[in-house]
Amino acid sequence: MSDDFNMSMRKFLKQVGVTSQQAIEDAIRNADGSGKSYAVKAVVTIEELGMTHEVTGTITGGE
Repeated sequence: MSDDFNMSMRKFLKQVGVTSQQAIEDAIRNADGSGKSYAVKAVVTIEELGMTHEVTGTITGGE
């Protein structure tokens, strides 16, 4: 893959990671979710390619 592709991919994934972490932290803080576990799912879709990628896991609220 090209350097342009790699850079745009990394930029997108960094944005997803940073903004998602902020949103999750805010939601857990606002719900007073300390110590509780939450099922989480992230979905990345490229409609033009008919691609959907799903990642699931568990996040435990911090103290």
